[in-house]
Amino acid sequence: MPTSQYPSGREPSPIEQVLSGDALSAVFQPVIRLADGDLVAYEGLIRCNLPQLDLTPTDLLDLARTRGRLGEFELTAARRVAERFVELGLEGRLLVNLSAQAVMNEGVAAEDVIAALSVPGLDLGRVTIELTERDIVENAARLAHALGFLRARGVRVALDDFGNGHSNFEMWNEVHPEVVKIDRYLINGLAHSAERLAIVRALCSVAETLGADLVGEGVEDEADLHMLRELGIPYAQGFLVARPSAEPAATIPEHVAAALRRAHVPVPPRPSGPVSARPLTAGHMLIDAPAVAPRESNDEVADIFATHPRLHAVAVVDAGVPVGIINRRTFTERMAQPFARELFGRKPCTSFMHAEPLLCDEEMPLQSMADILRGEDQRYLSDGFIITSAGHYLGLGTGEALVRRVTEIRVEAARYANPLTFLPGNLPVTEHIERLLAAGRPFAAAYFDLDNFKPFNDQYGYFRGDEMIRLLASVLTGDLRHDADFVGHIGGDDFMVVFQGGDWATRCDDMRRRFNAMSGNLFDDADRERGGIESDDRHGHRRFFPITTVAVGVAWYAESFPADAESVASLAASAKRLAKSDGLGMHVVTWQNDESVLASRHIQAIEIKE
Repeated sequence: MPTSQYPSGREPSPIEQVLSGDALSAVFQPVIRLADGDLVAYEGLIRCNLPQLDLTPTDLLDLARTRGRLGEFELTAARRVAERFVELGLEGRLLVNLSAQAVMNEGVAAEDVIAALSVPGLDLGRVTIELTERDIVENAARLAHALGFLRARGVRVALDDFGNGHSNFEMWNEVHPEVVKIDRYLINGLAHSAERLAIVRALCSVAETLGADLVGEGVEDEADLHMLRELGIPYAQGFLVARPSAEPAATIPEHVAAALRRAHVPVPPRPSGPVSARPLTAGHMLIDAPAVAPRESNDEVADIFATHPRLHAVAVVDAGVPVGIINRRTFTERMAQPFARELFGRKPCTSFMHAEPLLCDEEMPLQSMADILRGEDQRYLSDGFIITSAGHYLGLGTGEALVRRVTEIRVEAARYANPLTFLPGNLPVTEHIERLLAAGRPFAAAYFDLDNFKPFNDQYGYFRGDEMIRLLASVLTGDLRHDADFVGHIGGDDFMVVFQGGDWATRCDDMRRRFNAMSGNLFDDADRERGGIESDDRHGHRRFFPITTVAVGVAWYAESFPADAESVASLAASAKRLAKSDGLGMHVVTWQNDESVLASRHIQAIEIKE
């Protein structure tokens, strides 16, 4: 057995093993520039080479912190990363992790950091310190002062994991980092989350004001990569590009290069509903109201109404479970009849109650309760409803409060989406077209409008008319490429679908045919068999109208583009009017050299080139 180098033959502690010899190795994860796909930097990460310890990087940091040797460990790790970076001959910048706690609390001087990074062959001007924070930094100004000594030697500073942990705006404002890395929590799923997108857009504005470059961390999906580029974020890092490797590649993988070559403008996600309405439930409309048992008399109910003059109803509850509701107005009118008090006063209150009250659990979302407004039973307007918890009585809610809150939700929803289909309205459609025009990329704006819809709506009523509009919305959204296509509900029975890519002609035709094949199912059997309905036209003349179909007008832009989105919508609307008038079902407007050329061609005759 070899003699131990430690006193009395003591075996080295885990932290001593880590800090000695070649226990630590370095791996590198690249950072790419989204404009051209070039690898511009590598983040150096540390790994433990001692299998008997089986320690993750987080374990190593916790171990060093516990033993009071965090600063020593981080400097050793930084040295190993810098040495390996030079050994591999990697181009670009080196990103080195260093915690704020090591600098602030572990006595690590700027000279110590410089010494650790002063590896032969490495220019300090190529080094960026990634400032990681596992604890709150109470004095960000003091930290900024300490980092100033590193900056004087050419080292840049990056704020790591912004949006998670303790990276905050105070740190950003005090430290003034050259680079801010947005945490993977905000980046992963960015293309599908309106909430994350709103936050990252705000960070882009802050970065522009404070003069920092942004890096999107944790990129694992091509849609997120496209959205980062669309937002103007210059750099990206994540498993989609490359995993940390001991010998990283000098170029990006082909699948990433192919993704960056795709020229379509990504479609931003939109909120699924009004943000303020999401947490509201039936419980938020709870009125703390007394209840009566079935055996209690009508006189006792009258006393309750007299004691609570604002109470609209009283619930009848048997062993905690609601069994009925007594409407104040109905009860008062009946008890005001001659001799009613003498005849009914001592009788059980069940004689005047509605035995089928409207029950709503306290956790029922307010948007689900909106279905009550469409129901045939409208007693809720006067009776209100009973709010329960696990089937037991909690209190009452009023129909007035329900109508008011649901109306507010619908008004708020209409600000960003059509209240019938919940698809984006005019403003989002316009914004998307403007983004396409600014990018100068080919697109087709297809205007869908129903033929013979008014007679159908007059014949069958608004409820079935709404079903017809929702059917069209379902057909249009069912074949969307959510990263490239955009569908908006302009109003009434008018829709706009904006396509990117060369197959829009076939897809428009498929959508049109699919709807036309399904719309007849909303007609009565007799009308469907004879192919339409009898109704009055605009002039009041009775005539026959065929089964409702859809007409499509398309404005196609390939090489030149108009100045604004309004021109796009006007051209598509013009093509739609021609499609409705000639009966072919579709017209295409091709924009060439700042003018439109109306093409009266059937869709299958259009030759499309990517």
